[in-house]
Amino acid sequence: MTGYLAFGSAVLGTALAARLCMLSRLLGAALIGLALFFLAKPALAAADQTLQASDGSQVSCSASAKDLTRISLVEDEFASVSKINTGNAADDFSVVNEPVRGDIYLSVPDGFARPALSFFATSKRGYVYKFVCRVAGDQAVQVFISNPAIAKAELAENGPGKPQVTSEEAAVDLVQAMYANRVSDGFEMRQRSLRPVYVGNLKVQMIAEYRGDDLTGRVLRIENKGPAEAVLTEATVAPPSTLAVSIVEPKLAAGKVTTAYLVSRTTGN
Repeated sequence: MTGYLAFGSAVLGTALAARLCMLSRLLGAALIGLALFFLAKPALAAADQTLQASDGSQVSCSASAKDLTRISLVEDEFASVSKINTGNAADDFSVVNEPVRGDIYLSVPDGFARPALSFFATSKRGYVYKFVCRVAGDQAVQVFISNPAIAKAELAENGPGKPQVTSEEAAVDLVQAMYANRVSDGFEMRQRSLRPVYVGNLKVQMIAEYRGDDLTGRVLRIENKGPAEAVLTEATVAPPSTLAVSIVEPKLAAGKVTTAYLVSRTTGN
């Protein structure tokens, strides 16, 4: 697509630049410059590659044809690399296992004729990866590999050792999340506008619900329909079983609206 844009800009720019009109010449020069930009764009540095891989899977990546290629494991390190030496210097490539961080560095010789290089690598956690890297580009390349199994293993290992959070603490965290209009992990937010009910002169309407396995949070819109200021308390807006209540404006002037956040135990769908 970039090639078509470059070609079109160059052709149109050349045609306009050949005219006698000064405005056409300026526009033509601008289009020619745009064409040069499109043509030069591939020479920019290659973006870092972030990939996921599982044990025994193939990692397809790109390697630099002129500079170093660094491959790094997330939450792991390379322990060893296995490759075949061809015996032909023009077709062989170099792999260096850096011992401090556990990364590996690839490099290919000038005139490397093969379109891709391949090798096996074993990590310190015992995972084996097959790498097939396409060789292209002049700039240095970085490749970051993450394995989802590592995160699952760490969660299983560290989960029971985490400090237990009480229901009251979890309720306070949910109130803070609702106030920030943020959905915490393990909760599903539903925009709900139920029919309003009246508690004296107060018009109360639930506008959102945050439902989790253990706790449910509700966001209430409260409007003072009476002629005088109303003082809102926990008993005014929440049943006794509520674990946490937060009222933005406890003193609500006549005709004004406020928001309340309630958290209770999940009792079912």
